[in-house]
Amino acid sequence: MTGSLELEPFDDLESAREPWQALGERAGNLFGTWEWASVWWRHFGRGRRLRLIGCRRPDGTLAGVLPLYEARRRPLQLLRFVGHGPADQLGPICAPEDRSALGEALKRAVSGPASVLLAERLWPPEGWIDRLEATVVRREESPRVALDASTWDDFLGARSANFRQQVRRRERNLRKRGLVYRLADATSLEADLESLYRLHEARWEGAGTTSFTRHRGFHGEFAAVALERGWLRLWLAEIDGRSVAAWYGFRFADAYWYYQAGRDPAWDREAAGFVLLSHTIRQAVEEGVSEYRLLLGGEPYKARFASDDPGLETAVVGSRVLGRAAVRGMAAAEDLSPSARGRLAATARRLGLRG
Repeated sequence: MTGSLELEPFDDLESAREPWQALGERAGNLFGTWEWASVWWRHFGRGRRLRLIGCRRPDGTLAGVLPLYEARRRPLQLLRFVGHGPADQLGPICAPEDRSALGEALKRAVSGPASVLLAERLWPPEGWIDRLEATVVRREESPRVALDASTWDDFLGARSANFRQQVRRRERNLRKRGLVYRLADATSLEADLESLYRLHEARWEGAGTTSFTRHRGFHGEFAAVALERGWLRLWLAEIDGRSVAAWYGFRFADAYWYYQAGRDPAWDREAAGFVLLSHTIRQAVEEGVSEYRLLLGGEPYKARFASDDPGLETAVVGSRVLGRAAVRGMAAAEDLSPSARGRLAATARRLGLRG
């Protein structure tokens, strides 16, 4: 694309709905959809000021959306992407061919003398770090599975003999116990989500309530929206009518997105969680999508399936060295871990911020 984009603020999320939805699937990020952002804002916006910016080409057509909000205004303006926290990937919303222009537009949007953007969980294959001339302050694991096989047998055939035997043997043993798979629908969604929460908490028994189950109101609302849009994939593995494992994810933009899961520890010896995960990858192969995103976290069980791990990068984008004000502002990102906040502060002190 040639020529700079004109920045045009949207008054609210509803006014951006139609153009944003049109861009959503082209952007290829489930967590960058208007649907995710609107549900997130209702649950986590807390009356903060939205800074939603449309980026228009010289001919007036919309090239992209910058989904920002003010997390803090003083002593500096701290901007963040709408959707952070439960989102496993963020960034500007645009088609791949417009990313360079959107990167320039985002730098202009954060060019004030007392502005800084905490750009969380950017996906490296999209190239935002270089386009934004940003300072990376945190890296996280986010593996994926390339689905270049046309059948499940072909997929397993590219794996080790031991892996193939485990996948087949474990499922066969559970089928002897009466295993059936079931996909949630509109009539079962509420009860199936409760099964998911129950199994997730059972998996983490003794660790306290997880952020996933604390935010069940948000996830319940988004799951209903995703079901209506045809994105939701909530799989249950059941034996004798009781759920022993649950898998919560989505099919979106030619990919499966594995978001969360739960399992009954009483069935760990039979590897019920592993069997259900294998089933969802088989479903992705059969549906013909090109990749399976394992999303945030580098757990060993993911590594057994993963083809590679592009990771996620959190970065700081600002217009000048902001010194102590930047450190205080970034510390307002209260949902970051103490170690992550420390790295942000140390980076700001040592390097300053580029824009």
